[in-house]
Amino acid sequence: MSESAESAAGSGAVVAGSRREEILAAAADLFARHGFRGVSIYDIGAAVGISGPALYRHFRSKGALLSEMLVSISATLLSEGRRRSEAAEDPTAALAALVDWHIEFALDHLPLITIQYRDLDSLAEADRDEVRRLQREYVEIWVRLILELYPEVEAPTARSGAHAVFGLINSTPHSARLARADMEALLRIMALAALAGVATTV
Repeated sequence: MSESAESAAGSGAVVAGSRREEILAAAADLFARHGFRGVSIYDIGAAVGISGPALYRHFRSKGALLSEMLVSISATLLSEGRRRSEAAEDPTAALAALVDWHIEFALDHLPLITIQYRDLDSLAEADRDEVRRLQREYVEIWVRLILELYPEVEAPTARSGAHAVFGLINSTPHSARLARADMEALLRIMALAALAGVATTV
């Protein structure tokens, strides 16, 4: 059983969802600022007003907390990306919907993007593999749409183009200096231009 699955089993105590969410949010902020290894269970407890050991009623370990954080957010990224792209009327609209979703996701989850890049290797192997599986599926949604729009492009090029756009959007933890609406508009223009540029590589 993975650490995230074990955390759900826990001690059998019923935990309010809002309390778990509060702990996850506080831990995400601390992990983003200090790194997973630079934060103790006592630091997380202090941030939410409980003792460090009391956190074990909610999560089996600090590693289980990280696992739930990254696995669940990767699942959300995939499921919502799939939903929005499937709801669009054509591939052009679907790709634009994916761009909008990824921008929204990045701006709403700045700490988690930092944690994903820096602390993925701190996950238990099973959870790390699950995060990577979910993210590969998400990438392939983008690749499929790019290939539909630009059939002359080969799959490796489409995949590289998608990753380049992710890099552009995910850089927001380090570059978000504009008002939210202005940042969204700028990222959308740049991301769509980058995707259109994929076709010029042929």
